[in-house]
Order: sequence, then C-alpha cells, then structure tokens
Amino acid sequence: MNRRLCAVMLSVLFFGAAAAVESRAESLATRHVREVTQTGEAQLVGHLPSTQILQLNVVLQMRDREGLHNFLAEIYSTPVPNHVHFLTPAEFTEKFGPTQKDYDAVVQYMQAHGLAVVGGSRDGMDVQVKGTVAAIESAFHVNLMTYQHPTENRIFYAPDREPSTDLSFALWHVSGLDNYSIPHPMYVKRTDYATAHGLNPDEVVSHATTGSGPDASFLGSDMRAAYYGGTALTGAGQNLGLLEYLGIDFADAQKYYKTVKQTTKTKVSAYSTDGTSTSCLAKDDCDDTEQTIDLTQALGMAPGLATLIEYIGSTDTAIISAMTTHSPLPTTIGCSWGWTPADPTTLDPYFEKMAAQGQNFFAASGDSSTWSASNEAWPADDANIVSVGGTDLVTASAAGPWKSETAWSDSGGGVSPDKIPIPSWQQLTGVINSSNKGSTVYRNGPDVSANANFTFYVCADQTTCSANLYGGTSFATPMWAGYVALANQQLVANGFSTLGFINPYLYSFGVSSNYDTDFHDITAGKSGKYSAVKGYDLVTGWGSPNGTGLIDALVGED
Repeated sequence: MNRRLCAVMLSVLFFGAAAAVESRAESLATRHVREVTQTGEAQLVGHLPSTQILQLNVVLQMRDREGLHNFLAEIYSTPVPNHVHFLTPAEFTEKFGPTQKDYDAVVQYMQAHGLAVVGGSRDGMDVQVKGTVAAIESAFHVNLMTYQHPTENRIFYAPDREPSTDLSFALWHVSGLDNYSIPHPMYVKRTDYATAHGLNPDEVVSHATTGSGPDASFLGSDMRAAYYGGTALTGAGQNLGLLEYLGIDFADAQKYYKTVKQTTKTKVSAYSTDGTSTSCLAKDDCDDTEQTIDLTQALGMAPGLATLIEYIGSTDTAIISAMTTHSPLPTTIGCSWGWTPADPTTLDPYFEKMAAQGQNFFAASGDSSTWSASNEAWPADDANIVSVGGTDLVTASAAGPWKSETAWSDSGGGVSPDKIPIPSWQQLTGVINSSNKGSTVYRNGPDVSANANFTFYVCADQTTCSANLYGGTSFATPMWAGYVALANQQLVANGFSTLGFINPYLYSFGVSSNYDTDFHDITAGKSGKYSAVKGYDLVTGWGSPNGTGLIDALVGED
C-alpha cells in the first residue's frame, strides 16, 4: 500500500472517535486543515506531545458583517477620500463587534477546558489562550499531529480535522494550531539573487546608483526627495505601524542615523501583541534586518511622524487585532512579511475593520517574480489591502529628484493564487486590458510600486553597515506607508479625517486624465511572465507616487 495513503488511513482509524464528537459541535467559519495533510503529501510522523505548551489566538465573528459591508459601501462611494467620519475601535465594537455576552462565553469556555487567558480584547475580537496540547485538543475537538514538511527539511504540527467547539455559536478562526508556514521577510540579498540567477553579484545592479549614502547608495531621505520632493509635509501628528514577527535592536537604527549623519525626533517603540519578545539580538540568533529596513524607510519618507510603532507577535491575527485597537491607532501600516495561511479569508474581518476605522494596510508583493501556487506573497493578493511592487529607480543626483524608473526584475505580482475575486475597483473600464494581461475574474497585483533594487544603505543585525547589498519590495512598502502619512497630515491640517482604504481612489485616479500627474507610469522592464506597460500592469501596478500630485489628489486639491 502507498505509504502516504497508509498514513492517512492510520490517522482516520486511530482518531475516529474524535470525528463523532466533532459532528455534534459548532464548527468554525474558516478553514484550518492544510491540504498537504489531507492528501498525504505531508507524511504523518506522530502526535504532538500532550504536555507541550502552545499559545493560540481565538478570533470571534463580527455581529453584523453584512451591516459593515453596507457601511463601507456608503462611505467609499464619495468621489474624493475626505469628508468621511470613520469609526473609533469602541464605535466599531458597538456596531459590528462581538457582544459582551459572547465574548465572556468564549473566555469561560477556554478556562473550563484548562486554557489560561493571557490576552486579547473584545474590541480586538480575540481571546489569547495558552495551555497544553491535551487541553487544546479537548477544547477544539482536534488532534495535533506532526508531519514531514513536503518542501522544507523540518517537521511541522497541524490539526487532523477542522476544529469545533461546544459553544452555542460559531467562532471565526483559531490562529496557532499549526506551524506549517513560517512567516518570512520580503527583503533579498544581492548575492543570493545573483546565485539564483547564475550571475556575478557585480552584474546585478546595471547602473551606478545616485544615492547620497556611502558608495552612492540610497537613504530613506533620498526616497522622500524622489517621490515627494517637498518640505512642508513630514507626517507630523501621524501614527504609523509596522507589522513584524521578530523584535528589533534599536541600536542598529541608531547606527544607521549616526553613520549617515541624520537624526530623527519621532517616538519609536516596539509593542508586543502576544508576549513575543520585542528584542532581537544577533547573539540570540535573531536577525532584525527587515525590522530595521522598515523603520528607516518609513521615517525616511515621513521624518516627522508622531509615533512609529513596530507591532511584534507570533500569529497574524494577534498582531493585526492589536493594530486595530491600540492607542494611538496607526492610520498607515506597512507589512514586509509573507506567509501562507490555511485560509486566505482569515484576516478579512480585520482588514474590513481597518477600512471602517480609516486605516491603510500596505503589503509587500514579494521578491520572486510572478505569483503562483508555489510562489505567492500573501497577504499581498488580498483584496482589502494595498499591494506594493518593486521598481528600479534612478534619481537626477544625490538627494535629488526622480529621473527615471523601470520595473524591478523580481517584483512580485500577477493574478491571485488564492483565487480571490476581482474587486470592484479593478473592474473599472481601462484597468484590465490585453496589454497588461490581467484577470477579469480574480484579484490582480500589485496596486502600486516603488524602488526595490539593490541600491540601499542598510545597518542591521549588529553587523557592519552595507551599501547596495539589500533590495526587495520590503523597502517599497514602508515608503508607501510613510508617503500616505504625508497626505494624512495635510488632510488633518485642512480639518478633515485621515484617509480610509485608498485603493478605490487610486484606481479611479489611474483611469482619469490626471493619471500622469498622480503617478510615475512605469512602462519599461518586466518580471516573470508580465511586463510593465502604459497604465496599470501586473509588475508595478499604477507605478510610483509622483511628488505632490498624488497627495493633492488624495486630499481633494487637484
């Protein structure tokens, strides 16, 4: 008999009793079982030790999600993205969040099954719990099995069936039931890129860079000069958040500013969303390269932010739950990490909540070219976020204005591998055409882009600073979060609220006669199966921000 089939049958026979319990219990609204464990592609190894301690994040469903969708349709029907009253986290909970009765019931249920409640909130729609595998299996009617990873040299754990509870209502999701997909940062080293493409590292950057850093490398301030070009807006009064799965050593950021002879007055901090350490030291085998890149690029674009907070956690829902409730609320958020969830709809309630609260979530589109089932950059293909691709930027001089830009050869993009339906704003006439080869059925990406070539100065991981060694869409993403913070500053100064989800507006700008005023249209270069073309494309989206033009459009002044 086939060994994989035998393993699957063994699991079914050995744990058949649990299946009977599950049939009488309340199922969850999202999927948790990995396909590779169902098909036998991941070979069954054994059972996770019953005494092992795990921490989970239990997410409740919204009370009125249909009502939320109607609310979002109403506020995003305005022709310009201002004059909108967004909800506070408390107002959101009152309108759409779980009831206090249901929240208390979940807490009591978890405690009754021997799980300690260690975090979460009703406003965050989550309950963080910690306990033994045995307690978790009892609470959710699953068996946590171990499997040989089909593509990585490691053992992972995952549930053998969909979780369920004995509650009288369905939960939304439980994060932490498996470690099949380990989140990875979206930066890439030039040396690794060269090896993968059979090149000499010196051949990767085809032109001399024009940055103001060592060896003509780009600093965050160079990106501000190229993409904004002004001085009036600094992000003053705005709060920016960065999603991170590891902590940071702020000494690396301090070293960056010291070596380039710059300073920052922004209040910078790290916030643990679920008890994950906010420290990251090389001696502890922790690399803070991504975290430091995110910080320096966001502050490079918006050096006068009121706060920049790195939200650090071990599960996606715990991090993003905190980002929708924390005070001060981050109105622009950058995510330069990618991972593969068991269910790509898991975070949608939180992304929709962000849209209702006037928050924008920017996600790196990835650094491995065209999206595919085996090469995706989720959450970048989610329809509720702004997906950021990569370009190769040339400036007129050090700390000078934008000169030219082409597509970065490894910019992630394409058609959603998760088969996420095409959103309404991508169905506008003129967006998808025969030239860009986009899908009229599924979500396309990226939405926008910025510099991602190996042209940056980086100080990280408690090592010697480097020039022109790192690149990736992880650089472009915090730039965009910082850029939109500039627009938010202008809106607040004009007496308006900050921006809500900007994609509906970006696409309407893109198909308008003012497109070239708002964006740098990238029409040269390719990545994978797609090429940069006039207008929207699946390598660079609409392109990069064109100085104050896009800001004026976003604040309704063009």
